Amino acid sequence: MKGEDYNHNPLPSNELSDSNNGDIIAKNAGKKTKRVYQAWKGNNIFFFGGRLVFGPDVRSLLLTLSLIVIPAFLFCAFISQRVVVDNKHHRINTLLAASATFTAYIIVLLFLTSGRDPGIIPRNAHPPELEDSSNLPSDWLANQGYISNVPPTKDVVVNGTVIKVKYCRTCMLYRPPRCSHCSICNNCVERFDHHCPWVGQCIGKRNYRLFFMFVSSTTIFSLYILVLCCLSIRNIMKVYQCNLWKALEISPVSGILIVYSFIGAWFVGGLTSFHVYLICTNQTTYENFRYRYDSKTNPHNIGLIRNVRQIFFSTTPRSKPNFRAKLKDDISPAVTTSLSVGHRLSPELPMTSLDIEMGGKRQSVVAEDLEDMQNQIETVTSLERCGPQPRNANWDHKGLGNWEIMSDIAALSAEFGMENRFNR
Repeated sequence: MKGEDYNHNPLPSNELSDSNNGDIIAKNAGKKTKRVYQAWKGNNIFFFGGRLVFGPDVRSLLLTLSLIVIPAFLFCAFISQRVVVDNKHHRINTLLAASATFTAYIIVLLFLTSGRDPGIIPRNAHPPELEDSSNLPSDWLANQGYISNVPPTKDVVVNGTVIKVKYCRTCMLYRPPRCSHCSICNNCVERFDHHCPWVGQCIGKRNYRLFFMFVSSTTIFSLYILVLCCLSIRNIMKVYQCNLWKALEISPVSGILIVYSFIGAWFVGGLTSFHVYLICTNQTTYENFRYRYDSKTNPHNIGLIRNVRQIFFSTTPRSKPNFRAKLKDDISPAVTTSLSVGHRLSPELPMTSLDIEMGGKRQSVVAEDLEDMQNQIETVTSLERCGPQPRNANWDHKGLGNWEIMSDIAALSAEFGMENRFNR
C-alpha cells in the first residue's frame, strides 16, 4: 500500500510516517517553551510570570480592598483633623501618617496572603506504586484478588496516633496529614484551613500566619477608627452643648464610621478570636468543623506553647511546585520513537494520561494512532507478499481489514489537517 503526495507521486508509507514525525517535531520546535504555571491543571490565576499565585476568585480582592481603603480615606479626610483640633493637639500630621501607614500595612498583608502559594502539593503523573501493603486497609485487601486499583485510604502514624489519609484521585497522591483538596482551586493544599472568599485564596500551611496577621490587624484598625470617631462625637457634644443626634447631624461621617467600624470589629474580631482558639489547640477550621476534637484526642496538639511557636516562630517552608520552571518539549524525538514502536503507558492509565505529561496536546495522540495504523498496513502488506494463500483468499481475509484501516486513516488524516490519499 502506497500513499500519494500533493503532486500525485507515490510515496512509501515509511516515508509518510517520517515526514509526519518531522512536521510535528518542527512545529513544536518553533513554539516557545512553556513554564509550569502556563500548563497548571488547577484553577489558579498567575501574575508576573508565575511569581504571584491567586485563587480563581481573585476579583473579590477588589471588594475587600474597597472595604478597607474607603473608611480609612473618610477617617483621614474628615475625622482625624477634627479630633486633633477639638482636643487642642497640633500633631495632625502624626495622626494622618499613623492611619495611612496602618492602612498600607493591612493592604500589604492582604496581597501577601492572597498572592502566595498556600501550600499546594504538585500532582503526580502516575498513581503511586503500592510496594508495601502493611499500611493498607485490611477490609480493602480482603476484597482484592490482586491490587488493581489504589485503595481509598492508608494508615499513617502522627505523634503516636494512627490516622487515615485519603487518596486524591484528581492529584493521584495520598494526601499528607491535614491536607485536603480544595474544590474551588482544584488543588491539594497542605495543612488546609479553609478557602477564604475575602482574600480569594486558600489558607494553608504557607500563608496561615499572614492570614491571621491580616485578620487581627484589621480588627485593631476597626477598633482604632471606632474609638476615635466616638471621641469626635463626644467633643462635638461638649463644644456645641448638644445631644447625640445633633452631634451626628454636625458630623454625619463620624456616625457612618461608628456603625461601620462596629460591625467590622464584631465580625473580624470574632474571626480573630476563633483563630486564636484554633492556634492554641492546634486545629484548622476544616478539622474543627469536620472532626470535632472535643470528643476525641487531637493528635496534632503538642501543648499551648509549642502550638503557638509552631505558627508564629517556625520557618515558612518553600513552595513545592516551581511554577516558573520550564516544561519539557511537548513531543520529543525520544517520545515519538517510543510511541511509533508501539510502547504503551502503564496498564492502569489510559492513553489520555499523555495529556497530563505532555501538556494536553491532542495532536500527539492523533499522530500516534496514525503511525500505529500505518505500521499495521506495512505488516499486512508484507504478509500478502510472502504468504502462500491465493490472491482472492488474501483479499477476503486481509483486504477487508486493510480497507477498514484505510478508512480510519482517512478520518484521522482529515482531522489532523492532512490531505494524503491512499491506493488499494
